[in-house]
Amino acid sequence: MGLENTETSSSPSLMVDFLQKCGGYAILDGGFATELERHGADLNDPLWSAKCLISSPHLVRRVHLDYLDAGANIILTASYQATIQGFEAKGLSRIEAETLLRRSVEIACEAREIYFDKCTKGSWDFVEDGRSSRRPVLVAASIGSYGAYLADGSEYSGDYGDNVTVETLKDFHRRRVQILAKAGADLIAFETIPNKLEAKAYAELLEEEGLNIPAWFSFNSKDGINVVSGDSISECASIADSCKHVVAVGINCTPPRFIRELVQSIGQVTTKPIIIYPNSGETYDAEHKKWVKTEGVADEDFVSYISKWHQAGASIFGGCCRTTPNTIRAIARVLSKSNTSYHF
Repeated sequence: MGLENTETSSSPSLMVDFLQKCGGYAILDGGFATELERHGADLNDPLWSAKCLISSPHLVRRVHLDYLDAGANIILTASYQATIQGFEAKGLSRIEAETLLRRSVEIACEAREIYFDKCTKGSWDFVEDGRSSRRPVLVAASIGSYGAYLADGSEYSGDYGDNVTVETLKDFHRRRVQILAKAGADLIAFETIPNKLEAKAYAELLEEEGLNIPAWFSFNSKDGINVVSGDSISECASIADSCKHVVAVGINCTPPRFIRELVQSIGQVTTKPIIIYPNSGETYDAEHKKWVKTEGVADEDFVSYISKWHQAGASIFGGCCRTTPNTIRAIARVLSKSNTSYHF
């Protein structure tokens, strides 16, 4: 585990304790698919980044290490697009699909141990109370929305149609959540949640008997007021706040210009740590499956916004689509200047 001395694996204090160990804030990793492609991966596939769990797990490990080297305290597994249903559609068996889900966590944990070993040999440990200690690092098992599995852009609209219910979503996600919860990750990251329906499904799954792991919920928005479906961000954050297993609430894959207002809205309904990892500010073209420049919007250097987001109440910072290790390195540099108790 990346964090010792928590009462149980689902303790609501896990993230608070972790942030204290980190000096009050933590750094999350950044865009995964972009980096896999930079290392030579071809992700033109419904499995997207999860394809590399089959074809090139060494590249997955490499990207994890790149982000750890950049200063990340939290790394996300390559399981965002990894679903049992998606793997089976590619011709894999149920057993093979479940093995790949576990493997996504194993690879991230391996990268953490490689990084720790490198830090020890290089004397990169930080010093606390006169004692050398590892920089704390958590592994978060990523779970993308139902829309991510559909690969039709609905993760950016939240429009699942009238036939999709809370029970439909629970049935879809249940086995994947169960596997990832027991695979060795420190927590689960439910990412890019587009509507309150899916937030309810996740909250109910976490309460089911035998599932004992902390989690965070992060939503996406395209207007700074609501999640992409039009549901109120406050309502969605309240669902997360009411679930005892949720240890942080936030926003991901959202243009930087909307983040501050969203952090403030979330802070009005929860005292749990707020996590933010915006995208580069571009718009996803679902028809052509690519990111394009947002018409009428200047390029956004969201690193310059970090201090304002911190002041607004966020305490965990990273990047989503189209961000890189250089982005994460810059975020770490900005935050370290405002907090001298912990250095990367």
